[in-house]
Amino acid sequence: MPAKISFLKLSVGLALSMSVTTIYAQDHLTLWYDKPATKWVEALPIGNGRIGAMVFGGIKNDRVQFNEETLWTGYPRNYNKQGAYKYLDTIRGLLFAGKQKQAEELAGKEFMGLKSNEGNRDAWLKKVQAILQLKSNPSQPGYNDASWKTMAVPHYEGWETQGFEGMDGAVWFRYQFDLPPKWNGKDLKLDINKIADQDFTYINGVLVGSQANADARNYVIPASALKVGKNSIAILVINFTGKGGVMGYKDVSNHIGVYPVNEAVSQKLSLNGQWKYFIQDTDVPAVGQYQAAYQPFGDLNFVFDVDESAVADYRRTLDIANARATTAYTYKGTTFLREYIVSAPNQALGVHFTASRNKSISFTAELSSPHKSNNVKRVNGSTVSLEVKVKDGALNGVSYLSIRATGGLVLVKENKIVVTGADEVAAWLSANTNYRNFKDVTANPSQLALASLNKLKSKSWQQVNDAHVKEYQSYFNTFSIRLGHNNASRSTLTTDRRLNEFALNNNDPDFVALYLQYGRYLLISSSRPGTRPANLQGIWNDLLSPPWGSKYTTNINAEMNYWPSDLLNVSATQQPLFEMIRELSVSGTETAKQYYDAPGWVLHHNTDLWRGTAAINASNHGIWITGGAWLCDHLWQHYLYTQNNRFLKDTAYPLMKGAAEFFSAFLVKDPKTGYLISTPSNSPEHGGLVAGPTMDHQIIRNLFKSTIEASSILKTDEAFRKKLEVQYSQIAPNTIGRYGQLQEWMQDVDDTTDKHRHVSHLWAVYPGSEINWEQTPDMIKAARQSLLYRGDAATGWSLGWKINLWARFLDGDHTYKLIQMLLSPVKGGAGSYPNLFDAHPPFQIDGNFGGAAGIGEMLLQSHTRYIDILPALPSALPDGEVKGLKARGGFELSIKWSRGVLQAVSVKSLAGRPLQLRYKDHAVNMSTEKNRTYQFNGSLQQQ
Repeated sequence: MPAKISFLKLSVGLALSMSVTTIYAQDHLTLWYDKPATKWVEALPIGNGRIGAMVFGGIKNDRVQFNEETLWTGYPRNYNKQGAYKYLDTIRGLLFAGKQKQAEELAGKEFMGLKSNEGNRDAWLKKVQAILQLKSNPSQPGYNDASWKTMAVPHYEGWETQGFEGMDGAVWFRYQFDLPPKWNGKDLKLDINKIADQDFTYINGVLVGSQANADARNYVIPASALKVGKNSIAILVINFTGKGGVMGYKDVSNHIGVYPVNEAVSQKLSLNGQWKYFIQDTDVPAVGQYQAAYQPFGDLNFVFDVDESAVADYRRTLDIANARATTAYTYKGTTFLREYIVSAPNQALGVHFTASRNKSISFTAELSSPHKSNNVKRVNGSTVSLEVKVKDGALNGVSYLSIRATGGLVLVKENKIVVTGADEVAAWLSANTNYRNFKDVTANPSQLALASLNKLKSKSWQQVNDAHVKEYQSYFNTFSIRLGHNNASRSTLTTDRRLNEFALNNNDPDFVALYLQYGRYLLISSSRPGTRPANLQGIWNDLLSPPWGSKYTTNINAEMNYWPSDLLNVSATQQPLFEMIRELSVSGTETAKQYYDAPGWVLHHNTDLWRGTAAINASNHGIWITGGAWLCDHLWQHYLYTQNNRFLKDTAYPLMKGAAEFFSAFLVKDPKTGYLISTPSNSPEHGGLVAGPTMDHQIIRNLFKSTIEASSILKTDEAFRKKLEVQYSQIAPNTIGRYGQLQEWMQDVDDTTDKHRHVSHLWAVYPGSEINWEQTPDMIKAARQSLLYRGDAATGWSLGWKINLWARFLDGDHTYKLIQMLLSPVKGGAGSYPNLFDAHPPFQIDGNFGGAAGIGEMLLQSHTRYIDILPALPSALPDGEVKGLKARGGFELSIKWSRGVLQAVSVKSLAGRPLQLRYKDHAVNMSTEKNRTYQFNGSLQQQ
């Protein structure tokens, strides 16, 4: 080793010479792995609220996939159908008459939002099919396809998995099979199952079938089209958007194939294999969409000349205490370390390369993007840029990659940055788009991205990293948690193995603490003041057609993202959510007018970057009107936690009032019961379009109650307050059904065998508080009975919701059982991926946030008049200490317990409000002084 070496390099070498046990037994805030990520859900997430990245930590090729939060499809537009309210009374009348199907049909035709502009699909299809007029064309058996490439068929997740991410268009596939002599003269069934999304299927030049839907393809091949020996299959696949190709079966053991009609499917001749393909046309017309989709930006790849078989001591980590990922290994006697951060103060992604020997760092850095419209070019001798444009949308983006090295050589060659023989290297990547706000796309992305990069020129890696850590820890270090005693044997397991072990044996309390802190880390990393809110995948997405558009689903998922915010002391992460609510109130005002002829504002079950508020997708689940009212509860809860009257006056109350004005006008008298009810609506994604779903009434009552209270606190709008008080008492109440369950609808039609993932009618238990053990014991028992009928099995986010519900039911052991289910490896159903991302499946981040909030809810609850200490402590967590939990009323608590018994409580009064504290049979009622801390023992005796 050279005599002259930096302390950092020396520390790397020393750390890697230590035992793994020593290193990781000391660190309870680290995810770590002993191999690189090969899948996206194995990579490690970093982010600053605006830029997100997934770090793979590869040895020969280290992929860093990155996002910028404002890169979406779509453009500013009007989402609302003008004058739709003219059909409102008719739809209501049909529902009151019990004609649900007719109501859904009319609503689907006249009451949905507008789609974006459509291209001329018929003209394009005509152009594509003109190839069939040629004498020699791809449908013919003798067509010369020798120059065609091959692709594995089928591909259930789409041809995107075969390297064609983002490709839409017309693609020909060809394959040959030998017809067994015994099948000669027989009609055959061609079983291809799914094709996305239209096909024209030929056998020996004869068209045997064509469909333009998502249904299975089971075509009959007439014997006259077949011959003994080689037979040609040619399929023209048309894909306008999303996944494309011959998808086949999700169950890979079930092959596509052919077999004689009227004979057993077991006789099927498999057609799985390498098919030849030819891309005919990718210039597809625009497809109308109700709402936009979040997009990936690009990939940064570092390519190394390394013999992987000679690598030792590989470690890949995510340090959530410092918001830093690392990759480290030893190669031919040299220890290499890469550190990855996304700095909020400097608005850039950074990668730092060091080594234990000078002149050891050599690699090539490349930028690329899945967007069809992208361009990489040289800027100067150490900088390249990536320009992208979203297909059929208004947004474009620019990213700059600049590399600074100490020692060695840096040059740009073929639009790639080549580093040779450096001692130390810092790579900086900035990224911006032309998005200003949901109505304005006139920003200059190049100017913004370049400005971030220029600010880094005079700063060392250490300076940038120090500022990054200080800013991040200002959010993260407000809270700490320890569960159980240090278990070195568990701590030394890689995180993926630890996940496996926890699913089998839950004797790893510290893993639960890590999961909670990981949820806080993800929220801070995807939602900072001044950014956009965390979407369905936070800020991380690698697909041009992500699941559910990676939008904001406001019938549970977007709200669940922020359940941990106040309770787990990361309140500042809600600022982007509050700003989005303000923007939604603007677009929602027009939706309220056009669809309901009502004042105020309304939001249905989804929104996007452009703040669409109209109903989308289908009338049986898209027409759900309480998204805005639910979001308003986040405003009210934040006030309850902080007691900030300025926030209530300037931000929360005006938005709450606007939502309440809408529902004051929207509610209608039920002709059978006389109650005020919500209609048309649905119990989210369950049961179709109805009159009077229980969840709606719970949320509307909650909105009215909080608006009434806020109005009283602010001493304003007395007449409106009194109007809401009258209407509040007239809303249809919660009802217990014939099975002892809380009814999901006004009618007693719940099915005890129904296992639906949504448990919407339990909203008033959590996140609401109308149903609780203090005031409504019979109703909370009925709610618990409903959840018992639904069962424990669920999608990932649904598990997150159920965890919080069982905590509110005060059943700690049942709560912990569901935590163990959430922290289980994904095996076709819900659980956690190796990087601990929540699996719906696929990945949705709401389960991470819901699970983190649920762990906190076991330790402290404050939704009734009392602050309850350890209300749902499970037997699996007998020992622990938590500092920084927040409670409603403006309190911050630290709690310590041992052998399942409370030892001490510290309460800081942040607002000087009266304190009502309870632990089991012990209770304290006392006045407090602002900013004073009070100490109590396990019996709540003040110390």
